[in-house]
Amino acid sequence: MHQGLNQQQTQEQAETPEENDLNPKVLQLIRGEIIKYVTPVIKYDRNGFKARERLLVLTQSSAYVVEMAKIKQKIEYSTLKGISTSNLSDGIVVIHVPEDNKQKGDVILQCEHIFETVTKLCILANKQSLVKVVKGSLRFRVGSGKEGTMVFTVGPEPQVFKDKTGQLTVVRPQLSPGRHLLLPPLDLH
Repeated sequence: MHQGLNQQQTQEQAETPEENDLNPKVLQLIRGEIIKYVTPVIKYDRNGFKARERLLVLTQSSAYVVEMAKIKQKIEYSTLKGISTSNLSDGIVVIHVPEDNKQKGDVILQCEHIFETVTKLCILANKQSLVKVVKGSLRFRVGSGKEGTMVFTVGPEPQVFKDKTGQLTVVRPQLSPGRHLLLPPLDLH
């Protein structure tokens, strides 16, 4: 059993981007900080929930959402209000941030290695007590005092979409008993 787990961990580590994969401009912008973890993510915009490919970069003091050569958002761990994920193994994580001028709203991400990402984030931020695994739905801050709702459900195919009521709906496929979910690679094209 442990050998299989170790092989899976080795495979995941081999597929995980590293500091070398970051654009030199990004490295220059976060110089002085020690990079602890880098993983590809899909970030969902707060308005319209458009999916965008990004990297999540965790340092000793902050989390960065990075697009190629540009830092799109910086979240200092000291300001982190919470980390939410669903109980459906759908790869969704919401990073709850304070309502201030620096932050536009909570960060909605989807990543392949959800457990590893959430674990590293909460340990680096020393906010283990702020992790919530939710069932059914969760509220998130869109910005300027507005809130949105994310609904988690089971269906025939995995998908993430804005429904008719404006809610973000995350669908995870139904699993037969004894089967484990293997998420397909995220394809945005």
